[in-house]
Amino acid sequence: MSGDRPSEVVGYGNTITSKLLGLAAWAFGLLYFFPVLWMVLTSLKTEEEAQNETPVFIFEPTLDRYREVTAETPGVLGFSTAFANSMWIVLLSTLIVLIMAIPAAYSLSIRPIEKWRDVLFFFISTKFLPIAAAILPLYYFMGFAERDTLLYLLDTRRGMIIVYTAMNLPLAVWMLRSFFGEVPRELIEAAQIDGASLMSQLRSVVLPIVSPGIAATALLCFIFAWNEYFLAVTLTTFEAQTIPIWVTGNVDNRDLFFAKLCAASTLACIPVVAAGWIAQKKLVRGLAMGAIK
Repeated sequence: MSGDRPSEVVGYGNTITSKLLGLAAWAFGLLYFFPVLWMVLTSLKTEEEAQNETPVFIFEPTLDRYREVTAETPGVLGFSTAFANSMWIVLLSTLIVLIMAIPAAYSLSIRPIEKWRDVLFFFISTKFLPIAAAILPLYYFMGFAERDTLLYLLDTRRGMIIVYTAMNLPLAVWMLRSFFGEVPRELIEAAQIDGASLMSQLRSVVLPIVSPGIAATALLCFIFAWNEYFLAVTLTTFEAQTIPIWVTGNVDNRDLFFAKLCAASTLACIPVVAAGWIAQKKLVRGLAMGAIK
């Protein structure tokens, strides 16, 4: 009996440590979540309550700020226009990124091409230059063609789709290459022995295995494109302006605007939160595959 005591003590200690670590994790999680919670609560207040120097915790919730920010005003960028622009631009650019990145990652990991390291370095080198240094030539080339022609890309959805695709493609290739590297070669060899073509191998063997990684990559590309502000504010004027520009448009130096700005920010966060919730299971599996360390 005495010989079993040390193991019981060690097990009890491990249990206490696990509980303390769990409590610490919850504490840090709530600490990081509190600004988001406060933003949502502030959006339900009046402007006077939101601007009060003493934080107001007990108040009567109101949706007036949401009605204000979603109201359409002629000549002013509205929520519906900005939301539609962001959805079109972000979804199409993310789809194009995946269509281009999947075969690229396949050729760089499962069937490496010659000088594949140079190719990977080229992809990552596109991130070395600060975007502010590239904005002038980018602006020039996007506006080089005649206005109202297909090649004129300033303040157009197709122009922003091209820009966001180029912005996210290097990240997607690097991430997907790591995910493809986790695919057992034995499964691919077995498919080849069975006579499966390259497309059949990719569709029936590889993609089901790396689908969590693809979901994680798509979600990150979606978030980066949805939240991007600098390119959108520089390359658009009205027609193709996105949600981040609409959010900042609710800042009013002539009046109180803090609760209104919190309402706009809450609406802007909903699509990203919804996308993360939908892809939650695959996202956790994807991040556990080793692409993000």
